[in-house]
Amino acid sequence: MIRVLLADDQPMVRSGLGMILECESDIEVVGEAGDGAEAVELARRLRPALVVMDVRMPRTNGVEATRQITADSFPAERDTLTRVLVLTTYNVSEAVYEALRAGASGFLLKDAAPGELVRAVRALADGDAWLDPAVTADLLAEFASRPERQLPAPEELAALTEREREVLCLIAHGLSNTEIAAHLVIGEATVKTHVGRILMKLALRDRAQAVATAYQCGLVLPGTAPPAPPGAFAG
Repeated sequence: MIRVLLADDQPMVRSGLGMILECESDIEVVGEAGDGAEAVELARRLRPALVVMDVRMPRTNGVEATRQITADSFPAERDTLTRVLVLTTYNVSEAVYEALRAGASGFLLKDAAPGELVRAVRALADGDAWLDPAVTADLLAEFASRPERQLPAPEELAALTEREREVLCLIAHGLSNTEIAAHLVIGEATVKTHVGRILMKLALRDRAQAVATAYQCGLVLPGTAPPAPPGAFAG
């Protein structure tokens, strides 16, 4: 069962989203929040698999709430990541980019068909990313138009959590998602979520760029071995 928390400051929007999702046998709406601060509080208490998050809300906005929910320190257990699906009335706005950089696993327009919402929820619950098909081309074009640079900006690297840095290093050592999951003793879906967040936060196209970035930034040195798995003893 996919446990979902709804976060939107409009009760009618939350009600409509809930009606769509509750019709699915594999999805359960476990709570509703009217602002970002309440979303963080309920996510911490209810441990949903996914938060459907409005970007613009009072008190704490959706971007900051996403940043808090996706932080390494948030989960009680390292393998219980809560994913965030951002909802917006705008096609591609700076708020969307900020939410994705903050750790959201995807975004969807509020006027998307009900079936798109259901597919997005299932994709994120499985560890995949989701970009609204109606605006994916615009999003990719925006990333492609950025000036080419050798290294991510310092603030972008600083946005990576400790676990995301670990995953990036293992990617650079050539490990697959399955191998990373075994190495870190976490689920493969969790690894996929980490990889998606890394690519989004650093504005990278694929794993090849992630490998190059890890070496260029000095996170991994040529000829070194992957770090020892958690709990391993040094020889």
